[in-house]
Amino acid sequence: MNWIILIIAGLFEVGFTLCLGKAKETTGNEMYMWYTGFLISLVVSMGLLMKATQALPIGTAYAVWTGIGAVGTVLIGILIFKDPANFWRIFFITTLIGSIIGLKAVSH
Repeated sequence: MNWIILIIAGLFEVGFTLCLGKAKETTGNEMYMWYTGFLISLVVSMGLLMKATQALPIGTAYAVWTGIGAVGTVLIGILIFKDPANFWRIFFITTLIGSIIGLKAVSH
């Protein structure tokens, strides 16, 4: 169950980076709505991370959480913000995913 909580926390990390990117593209009330989404996602993400680390090793949990956020943010950048998707970006994201899986596999 704690791994599921950690994955959800990582997804909320992706959510707060998405909100930051969208806030940068907008003005007025819409910008403030995106910043509100950022704050909500940040609080939920951190709260779930705190909950998960009560049972999981802190180093592994934090690395997995940031890894999910990094991979998700790069994918959001490519899919939504039209960031480049060249070979090396995809290669290194793939190695990051492998590292996250490896950390989960060797944690106790």
